[in-house]
Amino acid sequence: MTVGRCTHSLDIGDDVVVKRYTSWGRGEPQREWEALTLLAEHAPGLAPAPVEAALDAHPPMIVMSRLPGRVLRGQHATGEQVQAMAAALRRLHQIPIEVVEDVEPAPWGPAAAVAKTRAWARKQPDLGADPLVLEAFRAGVAWLASTAPDQLVTNPLPPVLGLADGNRANYLWDDHERRVRLIDWEDSGRSDRAFELGEVTEHISRIDGALDAEQLLDHIDLTPGEAERVLGFRRLIALGWFLQLGPDGPATAHNPVGTLERLGERVLHLLG
Repeated sequence: MTVGRCTHSLDIGDDVVVKRYTSWGRGEPQREWEALTLLAEHAPGLAPAPVEAALDAHPPMIVMSRLPGRVLRGQHATGEQVQAMAAALRRLHQIPIEVVEDVEPAPWGPAAAVAKTRAWARKQPDLGADPLVLEAFRAGVAWLASTAPDQLVTNPLPPVLGLADGNRANYLWDDHERRVRLIDWEDSGRSDRAFELGEVTEHISRIDGALDAEQLLDHIDLTPGEAERVLGFRRLIALGWFLQLGPDGPATAHNPVGTLERLGERVLHLLG
């Protein structure tokens, strides 16, 4: 849920992309290189292929294949594109458990999200005077004070490899092959499938364009228990972004006017 952080620069060639990291304190180059290498073996074609890396350089650098297509952020995702996103996620989450268990945990996950969202709520952010927004804040604070968020922290299901970032700019639509590929693996790691689905359905990038979250989830085979966990994470992620959208909030400057009110409606909808 990092806001306004520029972590890299890109040199885009005809066949390859050179990524140079401007910050790497959380091991971003190593995470991305490990993920790309693992994906090349277990899900080839789903992500850029690794070409070469200088992980100990200053700055660190990775060279990867260039993929065709355009990012889905800012787009009104069609039914075909939503189905292709689901297919990409299903393939990603089918990487063998024994492989995923050897991957480092992603830095952004359930425990971090619960702690950060509760911390934002405790700050009593200035969200203005809109009645709907204030109702959403009260409902969100009440939910955060319940035991429901704590129950999300422990994953009863096998882990998956995840992007740990629901930004739709990480989803690349290929018009020619009619498929979606995944890019930007610097925050990736071992993750919780329900959390990953909560991230992609409720990340604030959904404000740019449109994504039918229910349609996406309909294309993913979820057990009733997993569907309930996904709903819990959707509430958590949406609320986390909502709490950062007041006049002085760190997410406000990056989003169009009216985003706070739209997310207030979203929070109330998800909380039922």
